[in-house]
Amino acid sequence: MKTIDIKGAVVDDDTAVFYSFFGMSSVSPSAVSQVLNDGDDDDVQVNIASNGGDVFAASEIFTMLKSSSATVTVNIQGLAASAASVIAMAGDKVNISPTAQIMIHQAAVAAGGNKDDLAHEATVLDGIDQSIALAYAQKTGMSEDDLLNMMAQETWLTATDAVDKGFADEIMFVEDNQPAFANDVGAIVPKTAVNKLLNLISKSERPVNKQQNKTTDSHLTSDLKQSKVAILMGKNKETN
Repeated sequence: MKTIDIKGAVVDDDTAVFYSFFGMSSVSPSAVSQVLNDGDDDDVQVNIASNGGDVFAASEIFTMLKSSSATVTVNIQGLAASAASVIAMAGDKVNISPTAQIMIHQAAVAAGGNKDDLAHEATVLDGIDQSIALAYAQKTGMSEDDLLNMMAQETWLTATDAVDKGFADEIMFVEDNQPAFANDVGAIVPKTAVNKLLNLISKSERPVNKQQNKTTDSHLTSDLKQSKVAILMGKNKETN
């Protein structure tokens, strides 16, 4: 399995030379491309702990990961903020540490000039925000309007929030093999079934994209009951 570390600042290739010269942590599109193009199409593991950085460098990395024929698993180990949160959305599966967070907000720029210059920059920033929201929408199924509002409020998501809203698929380190000690004459549900059911519930409660066909509450309830039975019978399979 190939491993890509998104640690430190997300920067363009030229800026990465500066960071490297001074021994500062960073990740750039060329560094990610080198790992992806090294050898066969092995599965890719992306470990993220970054405050973000250049939004267009992040877009390039996001696009490379999404375009890869390999299965991409993202592990959010610390903070996935700003541009780093966009990269996280490229994962086929996104795991998040129980102590990690995702932070999303509007794009920013240091601008100067006359009122026309600043009005132009505002238009550019608005377009960038919409592009970022689209990446979030593809992963979460939330509407772009709701996501733009979350970005405007600078939203911090705990691991539970991230899974509930669809930014992540599972919380890491749930101990499937942990024994369940009991003082009871009957059998109790194993930890593996508990973990699967909690993730199933989180996925079934995610909001549906307005552009997609909405699933009725009764249908969700029926599917949930069937999945519960499958879990208890030990026949549950991973769902997307």
